[in-house]
Amino acid sequence: MHFFEYRGKDFYAEGVPVRRIIKEVGTPVYIYSKKTLKRHYKAYGDAFGGVAHLICYSIKANSNISVLRAFVEEGSGFDIVSGGELFRALKAGADPRKIVFSGVGKREDEIEYALKSNILMFNVESPQELRAIDAMAGRLGKKAGIAIRVNPDVDPKTHPYISTGLKKNKFGIETGEAYKEYLHAKRRLKNVDPIGIDCHIGSQITKLGPFVDALRKTTDLLKRLRAEGVDIKYLDMGGGLGITYDKENPPHPGSYGKAVIKGTKGLGVTLIFEPGRSMVGNAGILATTVVYTKKGAKKNFVIVDAAMNDLARPSLYGSYHAVKAVRKNGKREIVADVVGPICESGDFLAQDREIPQVAPGDAIALMSAGAYGFSMSSNYNTRPRAAEVMVSGRELSVIRKRESLEDLVRGEEVRPAREKKKAARRRRQ
Repeated sequence: MHFFEYRGKDFYAEGVPVRRIIKEVGTPVYIYSKKTLKRHYKAYGDAFGGVAHLICYSIKANSNISVLRAFVEEGSGFDIVSGGELFRALKAGADPRKIVFSGVGKREDEIEYALKSNILMFNVESPQELRAIDAMAGRLGKKAGIAIRVNPDVDPKTHPYISTGLKKNKFGIETGEAYKEYLHAKRRLKNVDPIGIDCHIGSQITKLGPFVDALRKTTDLLKRLRAEGVDIKYLDMGGGLGITYDKENPPHPGSYGKAVIKGTKGLGVTLIFEPGRSMVGNAGILATTVVYTKKGAKKNFVIVDAAMNDLARPSLYGSYHAVKAVRKNGKREIVADVVGPICESGDFLAQDREIPQVAPGDAIALMSAGAYGFSMSSNYNTRPRAAEVMVSGRELSVIRKRESLEDLVRGEEVRPAREKKKAARRRRQ
């Protein structure tokens, strides 16, 4: 459920016409609905309201500080995968004791930053990482809370690029090996405290079956560990619940909640969830303006000022984003590709799609763009990244200014030739 809709001929974000936002801010522009963000958080809160739980929004889906702040206001924790995401979470006012640190390649400086920030726990992805955390915690005189990310070898039935729980994936540790690492941490490592189990099998999952299969394998491991004296307090089920982009019919958080609560009854653990896409995906759109239309030998093309550098998902995954006219014009629909100005054949936002017939200067909205939209955007072709706007009721706020050309070269330096020659002479000496 979201709060983007037509009122008469105009497309609205909550109480604000998208045309007004475009007039004030320009395009391309990401537009988020605060009411939708809060509704989606509440759906998870309600689903697990009867048991001890912690919702840790997965920052990678959308890391704008204003988005994070909206979740902080609801009491959210956060799932991070970098020192940069930890910095953003703390900037937004997050409670560090509600932060879990995932990711396969945590650097030493990131581990140190997280320990000094007193986060809840690390989701450990390899034996070497476990020992690195123990060593750093020892140097700092701290005890690091850890969960091992268990790879249950469950097929999530999703796109192979966003599957994470199979043996061939880079994530996590196979269940048998994880069991040995838990015992090693408990008996041999003095600076870590194995307090949780983590399991994350993929993203954009639209069936409950894979979650239930992973939960069963994870709870079996939990019982074995407790029998060995490993006091597991947290069971982190990761994220991955899908959303509707086109014709998908993913389970509601309430249905997911019932299945998980049933599967963990009597275990006495605090459940942790790391939703990302399902919190922000349908809470955002990307508005873009038509630059040209072109009739090719075999296709119609609508060329817009947004591109694959702004929204990479269609080029990367072949993903679907519904296309809406920002203002209905009453014309018939056409079949066309919506493409951008990037010099790549893969620069498309929609292909062979029935879309409203538009002309240069018209604007369209790409739906369900709140997750992995701006957060995956780049400056390819030296293009400034889009502005971001938050709408709350009848008010709009620019929560990220559009980059300028000067922004794109900040930090770069051209050294005069004579300085290069002097440096070369010094090296030879």
